[in-house]
Amino acid sequence: MTIEIRTQGSSSSSLQAAEDVLQFVTFMVADEMYGVSVHNVQSINEMVQITHIPDSDSFIEGVINLRGNVVPVISIRKKYNLPDKEYDLFTVIIIVEIGERLVGLIVDSVSDVISLPVSGIQKEIQFSSAVNKSAIEGIGNLNNQLIILLNLENFIDNENELDECYD
Repeated sequence: MTIEIRTQGSSSSSLQAAEDVLQFVTFMVADEMYGVSVHNVQSINEMVQITHIPDSDSFIEGVINLRGNVVPVISIRKKYNLPDKEYDLFTVIIIVEIGERLVGLIVDSVSDVISLPVSGIQKEIQFSSAVNKSAIEGIGNLNNQLIILLNLENFIDNENELDECYD
C-alpha cells in the first residue's frame, strides 16, 4: 500500500494566506512525535524488502525499488541511537525529498497531517552542546503535544553518507 501526498497549488494569494500556518506529516518513533514538512513528503509506503548495502553507515538500512527508482532507506531509530524495535503492521517508510534526492525514512507509525501556526513553533531551543540542533527545525505544540520538527536539509550530516547508495 502506498499513500501519495499531494499539496494544493501555490498561487500568490494562497501563499499569502498560508504564510501563518505550516503543514507537517507527523509520525511516531520510540514514543516521540516527529514532523516533516508536507512539501518534502512524496508518499507513505508499507514496509517492503530492503536490500542491504555493505559497508554503509549503521543507520542506512539499505535501498528499495520505488517505481523503478533505487531509493536509500534510513532508520530514524538508528540515526538517533534509539533502541531497536521489530517492524510491525504500523511500521512504514516515508519517502521524502532531501535536496534533489528521494530518501526513505523508517518510522514506527504515521500519525496525521497537521497544520501548525508559525507562532506555535519554537525555533530557538536551548539544548546542551551534545545535541545536533541543525537537524531540528523547531518544536511544535499542538494541543499540548510537543512535536519535534525535522529539518531534512540538515538531517543527513554529510551528503556523502547517501552517495554510497547511489553509486
